[in-house]
Amino acid sequence: MSQRNVEMIIGKLATDEGFRCRFATSREAVLAEAAAAGLELTPVERRALADLEMEACERFAARLDPRIQKIGPSRARPS
Repeated sequence: MSQRNVEMIIGKLATDEGFRCRFATSREAVLAEAAAAGLELTPVERRALADLEMEACERFAARLDPRIQKIGPSRARPS
């Protein structure tokens, strides 16, 4: 389950410029917010996210289709 949370954060870094800027400014604060919101990360995963190379995230984001970057969190649709 936790690997999925790591991938979610990496995906958000690639698709949300505001989140990426906040993360670049204060990684520990963003990770603390995620934990307070119930996102479970092990100490090893938190350290790996804290050590992410921001240039790699920016290169990845630049290669994404712009339509993907506009997608927000999915919401349940009424049946």
